[in-house]
Amino acid sequence: MDAFRETGRLLIVLGVVLAGVGALLAFNGRLPFRLGRLPGDIVYQGRNGSFYFPVVTCILLSLVLSLLIWAANHFRR
Repeated sequence: MDAFRETGRLLIVLGVVLAGVGALLAFNGRLPFRLGRLPGDIVYQGRNGSFYFPVVTCILLSLVLSLLIWAANHFRR
């Protein structure tokens, strides 16, 4: 019975996270910042091509996901 309870909690958390990501993507144009085009992201545009690496966006997403995982583990105990 405990395995079902843990699985249910995991599914609820994943649903909330997916809903949050979906809302962020749906309202991305209305936010004061554009995810993926933050200051500090590397953009190089040459004559024959371009290179884009979202350094700051990766760091920000890593921090947010780390905090979510930490919170999930904290409340799981």
